[in-house]
Amino acid sequence: MNISSFDDLLQAARQQSTPQRLLFVFVTVELPSDSTPAQRENFLAGQGGSLAPVMSLDRTAQELRSFADLVEESAQFGHDWRLVFVAALAGSAGVMPTSEAAEKPLQAMVEAIKAGTFGNYIPFDREGYAVQLDH
Repeated sequence: MNISSFDDLLQAARQQSTPQRLLFVFVTVELPSDSTPAQRENFLAGQGGSLAPVMSLDRTAQELRSFADLVEESAQFGHDWRLVFVAALAGSAGVMPTSEAAEKPLQAMVEAIKAGTFGNYIPFDREGYAVQLDH
């Protein structure tokens, strides 16, 4: 299945034979303090910058009806964000992974995004569309 929107992802997660807990890391884009004048100029033009995680959470595929639900919930945390990275944590033997089981994978996602190694996750923009990021 081609995932071009968050709703595609929700549909795919709900169709899996094992229960799926979705992991979310919300990021903003920052200009590093050691940036060059050219990098600053590009950043002001909407290009470049570093991804900085600002919050994370997990939900089952059934807990979210739509991307709008996720955006609404994220607003309660009071952090502005630009992208959300998503991964799925599959259950086993028909049992949904718990939030506690999601803590380590979520932390690993945060660290991977900070390191710029986020190829295993799907990033979505604020409108719920999958985006392609250049490293």
